[in-house]
Amino acid sequence: MESHQLDQLIEAILASPKYKSVSSDLVRYIGTQELAKGHNLKEAIKATKNKLHQVGGAYQDSAPRYRAWLDKLKQASQTENRKELLAVCKWIMQYHSSTRERLPMLEQFYSTILAGLPPINSVIDVACGLHPLAIPWMPLAGPTTYYAYDMYQDMTDFLNECLSLLHVQGYAQACNVIHYCPTQRVDLAFMLKAIPCLEQVDRSAGLRLLETVNADYLVVSFPTHSLGGNKKGMVANYEERFYELVAGKPWSIRRFVFPSELVFLISR
Repeated sequence: MESHQLDQLIEAILASPKYKSVSSDLVRYIGTQELAKGHNLKEAIKATKNKLHQVGGAYQDSAPRYRAWLDKLKQASQTENRKELLAVCKWIMQYHSSTRERLPMLEQFYSTILAGLPPINSVIDVACGLHPLAIPWMPLAGPTTYYAYDMYQDMTDFLNECLSLLHVQGYAQACNVIHYCPTQRVDLAFMLKAIPCLEQVDRSAGLRLLETVNADYLVVSFPTHSLGGNKKGMVANYEERFYELVAGKPWSIRRFVFPSELVFLISR
């Protein structure tokens, strides 16, 4: 594989309106794989775009309206009306399919999974999407530091402003979590519906994240149905995959099933 072909591929992908904000490291990672398969440049560009769609693009119903969302969130935060702030957070989260599926059960989701845990003061959110907007529903302990990672630079820029408006310390960062696993020490890590997406790019990504993320507790989830609504065998298949990943680990595991999500709480 010639390096100038890879440079051309990265340039072509990042010139596309749909992928211009994707982490260049992720584009390089996927593009390298596709060129190594013997694709010509045009084929490799198409295959890379398809992978990027599977990993992230498929979950966005339309072009994100970050400026408009931020304006609404600022207005709500200035009123100091918690009910209004929660309503705006919900309104924004509906624009990402992963968080939209969780909206009907937000209170129950976190209170059920995190019940009985020691105080949570630090969190890592891997392949976060718009999930940090659910922070107001999480039973976190006092001042909490929240680190969020996703593939989109514009999304993480938006989330950094959201964290500030929600009075939460920490940051959001665009990166390739397949290649760069966050390693800072935290109380809790979220990997919500992340592993199936990341394993479409690298089959070893799930295991690497589970072993590398440095948290006492990990909340790992899988969808119970496809984006198109197909449920056939998904819970059984993902449950089998999860137990493959944790086989032989000296970890305590609790299992939860919600209408749209199969969830495992790992205690280490």
